[in-house]
Amino acid sequence: MTTLAHRTSDVEALRRSLRAWALHFAARGWHVFPITPGAKKPPVIDRWETRASTDPNHIRSWWRHTPYSIGIATGPSGLVVVDLDTPKPGETTPEQWAARGISSGAGVLRALARQRGTTVTPTYAVTTPSGGWHLYYTAPPGTALRNTHDMIGWKIDTRARGGYVVAPHSPVPPNGYQLIDDREPAELPAWLHQLLTPTPPPAPSTPAVAAATNPSGYASAAVRGKAHRVRTAPSGQHNTVLCRSAYALGQLVGAGLLDEATARAELSTAAEVLISADCDCTPRETARVITAGLAAGARNPRRTTPRTSHQEAA
Repeated sequence: MTTLAHRTSDVEALRRSLRAWALHFAARGWHVFPITPGAKKPPVIDRWETRASTDPNHIRSWWRHTPYSIGIATGPSGLVVVDLDTPKPGETTPEQWAARGISSGAGVLRALARQRGTTVTPTYAVTTPSGGWHLYYTAPPGTALRNTHDMIGWKIDTRARGGYVVAPHSPVPPNGYQLIDDREPAELPAWLHQLLTPTPPPAPSTPAVAAATNPSGYASAAVRGKAHRVRTAPSGQHNTVLCRSAYALGQLVGAGLLDEATARAELSTAAEVLISADCDCTPRETARVITAGLAAGARNPRRTTPRTSHQEAA
């Protein structure tokens, strides 16, 4: 029979083990932060990236009493983590992959590598609770890659600037995150880097060029204000706030005061906080809301001239 003393002892042993691993990751130069025990989300949703640290004193204080799982902030750590997922129960594999006997992100990545006459570069690797994989690569010097969702291929996400992963040895049900290859992370292969580099958009119209090269203080303030509203949107109102913000900026795009690509990029970056929150927001859903909101706003462009350069769009 398990006694309270035994359970307390087990929790204490787990806490010490997780603290030791967090210190180990920090010694590798990886910025860590606490993750809610048994979950994938940080206790403080809106400050996890700024809290992430390699300072042993911070780490010891975080793991002093609680067996937190470990988060690794990929951007500050100079990492690009390729997240190879598996289908959810009942999810159908796209025909282009099913016809080739491929049923997971790992299979898709191997197929993409073969198409380019190469293989998946061995690197630091972790299995995930769902049966997928995390492949850790170092970001090439001078790059500014961000998170992606299905950009490379089906069931392949990446975590870079603005993202995080749950570290190995974190006991998240059902199977935890298990380290299976402890070699030093390889540099992100050139073919993957190319796939993760967005294609330059088509040349914008003359008003859009003017807005992008010399944006008014009005438009700049509107972008900052709407992005802040999205990042701080209350739980349960994420889609509403994101939609309204996208619509307001879409009106400026339609009026030629703001470049559409700039509006989309700023809203997408702000919405990453919502994706990291403890809710049902996904990269696909936030991208859909942003696209719809910008398009609707552009169809109803703002026609009045702002009274002051610092006034924010309503």
